[in-house]
Amino acid sequence: MREARRLPVLLHSMAVFREIFEIVFAHREIRTVVEVGVESGQVSGMYLELGASAVYCVDPGATDELREALDGDDALHLVTAPSPEVLPELPVADLYVLDGDHNYAVVERELTWIFEHAPDAVVVMHDLLWPCARRDLYYEPSLLAPSDKHPTSEDGPTAWHDELTPAGFVGAGAFTVARHAGGERNGVATAVEDVLARPGNERWWFGLVPAVFGMGVLYRRTSDAGEPIEAALRPYTTSNLLATMENNRIALYTRVLQMQYEAVAHAGYVDELAETVSAQRREIDRLTAELRRAWDALRRTGPRS
Repeated sequence: MREARRLPVLLHSMAVFREIFEIVFAHREIRTVVEVGVESGQVSGMYLELGASAVYCVDPGATDELREALDGDDALHLVTAPSPEVLPELPVADLYVLDGDHNYAVVERELTWIFEHAPDAVVVMHDLLWPCARRDLYYEPSLLAPSDKHPTSEDGPTAWHDELTPAGFVGAGAFTVARHAGGERNGVATAVEDVLARPGNERWWFGLVPAVFGMGVLYRRTSDAGEPIEAALRPYTTSNLLATMENNRIALYTRVLQMQYEAVAHAGYVDELAETVSAQRREIDRLTAELRRAWDALRRTGPRS
């Protein structure tokens, strides 16, 4: 529990999937990694620890802190051009980690390029469950053309009803979400399904680890019998326990968001009420002073006959 105190209220980092990456590295020879969407550099370094010799860290919005973290290792290469446009300019990788813009347009183009130009690679993806599975998320300002985006809202989704709400999972200026969930070309999971359904992609295997917003693993089978990596991942990809715990985690977290929103709104109401009471008290004091002056004047003049 002391360790739990050091963790964020909402787990979201790909670092928590280290044991999944260990399985991938144990069953495939991974030397070059392309990581789309870089956090603090901690996860980038993890790939080196597991055996990679070069990691290309794609993040157009790299902060000074991230640059400093990556500068300390010659095997970590910062790439500030956006994905998927930059993928053809990088070495073909053994592992692609996709955790950048969580919307259909970007993910569909990333996977399309990888399937065509790096068919022997393993692809690991994030955010295949709620809230991005069937609803696009756009980091702002978005680089996408208007035709690639759904109408957006600054309100956010919640586990407790299907409508967006200001008390939900909001971006606070960092991102917006599609106003409606579901339908064509909407969400990360939809992009994966559409790419897998195309002719010629039948041999690609997809497994979903239903935890921490959902981690997907894709690779192209060399035989109909599958490969040992599938058996090694099966305890995770078939776990109803993990799925139930993830649903419960999201339900609890979005309830916390709602309570925080209500607390802020209540605090604002209390402040407004305090200002109203203070104004009324000043008015009462003014009227009391005025009445006292009138009474004093009446006593000095005496009653009229």
